Order: sequence, then structure tokens, then C-alpha cells
Amino acid sequence: MMNPSTLGDSIQLAVAPVFLLTAVAGMIGALTQRLARVIDRARVIHKEMSHDSLTDSAKQAYQEELKNIMTRGRFINVSMIFLVLCAIMIGLTILELFFAETSSGKLLVSSFVLYTFVSGIASFIFALIALLFEVLIASYSIRWKPHT
Repeated sequence: MMNPSTLGDSIQLAVAPVFLLTAVAGMIGALTQRLARVIDRARVIHKEMSHDSLTDSAKQAYQEELKNIMTRGRFINVSMIFLVLCAIMIGLTILELFFAETSSGKLLVSSFVLYTFVSGIASFIFALIALLFEVLIASYSIRWKPHT
């Protein structure tokens, strides 16, 4: 039978990385909203492009915007992939920490915990970099000056 204080220590050790999972969940929510906005904008552009009264310059402007939207969507998807990978790796880290602590009464962590935690953090960093690129593309693709 396990000592209650050991169980408490095990839970405390295993729950520490859960704060990273909370950040990942928040970022996934934000990325989902950004992706929905990108998709909605692409639908509007496709609908506008179906009008026969569109000039060639307007069609070209819409095509350019669609290219930017497509690139933004790809970066959002890449970021989402890295965030999910991060969540899986941190989840595996939590499981191993908990099982290592509770199975023997003392921590016998293998190098697997190091690999899962480091790859989780690396995935999180790559997700942030992809999000940064998406935000930069969004910022630089809008027209700051009024139409003349």
C-alpha cells in the first residue's frame, strides 16, 4: 500500500507540466478562431470573384489576397500540428512521472521523460514560430492606406 504523502508528492510532481497544457489549450483555441476567420474570408473572396462585373485589377487583387490567406492557413495548420504534438509529449511526460513515482515509491525516471519533455517544449516553440509568421503575413498583407 502506498503512503498518502508519497501519493501526494507523486501527484504534485506529475501535475506541474499541466500548466503548459493549459497554455497549449489556450493557443489551440486562439488558432482555431484565426483559422475560422481565414476560411470565412476565403469564402467571401471566392463569392466576390464569381461576379462577372469584376475588373481584371480587382480579380488580381483578390488572387493576391487568396495567396496570402492560403499561406496563413498553412502556417496556422503547422502551428496546430506542433501544439497537438506538444500536448501529446507533455501528456506522456506527466504519465511517466506519475507512474515512475507511484510504482516504486521513489522516482526512477528514465531518459524517456527527458525526451518527451524536451520534444514537447521544442514543439511549443515551433508552434509559436509558425504563429509569428502567420501574424506577420496577416499584418503585412493588409492595406494601411485608404483607397484613392
